[in-house]
Amino acid sequence: MRYKHFKNADVSVSALAVGTWAIGGQNYGQVDRSDSVRAIRTMIDQGVNLVDTAPCYGNGASEKIVGEALRGIPRDQILISTKFGLITDVYSGEYIKHASYKSVMREVESSLMNLETDYIDFYYVHWPDVNTPIDETMAALNTLKKQGKIRFIGVSNFSEEQILAAEEYADIDVQQPPYSMVNQKFTGLMKWGYERGIDSMTYGSLGSGILTGAIRTMPDFEPGDMRLTFYDFFREPVFSKIMEFLKTMDRIAEGHGVPVAQVALNWSTQKDFVGTALCGVRNEQEAAQNCKAFEWKLAEDEIAALDQELVRLNIGF
Repeated sequence: MRYKHFKNADVSVSALAVGTWAIGGQNYGQVDRSDSVRAIRTMIDQGVNLVDTAPCYGNGASEKIVGEALRGIPRDQILISTKFGLITDVYSGEYIKHASYKSVMREVESSLMNLETDYIDFYYVHWPDVNTPIDETMAALNTLKKQGKIRFIGVSNFSEEQILAAEEYADIDVQQPPYSMVNQKFTGLMKWGYERGIDSMTYGSLGSGILTGAIRTMPDFEPGDMRLTFYDFFREPVFSKIMEFLKTMDRIAEGHGVPVAQVALNWSTQKDFVGTALCGVRNEQEAAQNCKAFEWKLAEDEIAALDQELVRLNIGF
């Protein structure tokens, strides 16, 4: 495993991290709890030291699975990342962005219980809440730091302007934007943050599975599946463009004798402005294969070939 040093947080983080959106089991296909626990433990056994989750991933289910998976592992050997501010409306079932002081204090206690821990390393505002003054949200996070319930403050899906506004009231240690070969829209934001010591934990690192190479025909997802509603990778014309791009990935993967997913992970994590790539896994086999990506590196000419093909096909920009 390779590691990177997060400047503002002053901690070393594995270049690959466990992403747990899918294992919440809500609108992301079928998952098995036991398989998920074993997958997380397999990644930790291979040197991964960060697990990222959120209470809205399956209404607490993901956090509880993470808590179960981390039982018996010395707490100081693992970095836990979770979020707040995206809650489910009891009447409509829709997500609501709510990051008031009282809500933050209520959510952190629930997350601590679900995760079976007495502190959280990275605590993120999941999405900007335009209805709550940012100073109120940051005040809650500063209080939690003083209480020892969180160590570092993070923002997810924030713009540069929103980060600057938050920094007026608290130190921002990390950010969490989407980033992969097929989604490079926030490259500038990540580079800007990197120069300020705000390292990035990128999500969607395998393009919701499309960069694993396992999907070669348009999948028949259930209505409401997050892979259809949150991303455009599984809609035309983007899907066909990515299928064409996979031919270049196939050639490079074959040259190294590795699965296609490892090409995607190296492409991301070999960039200095990517702190760690969050990667969802459903079983031990996927976990082990993804970790093996860090036993080799892409050559500069291979990265150039991939980048040229992405530009030619106009993918991800």
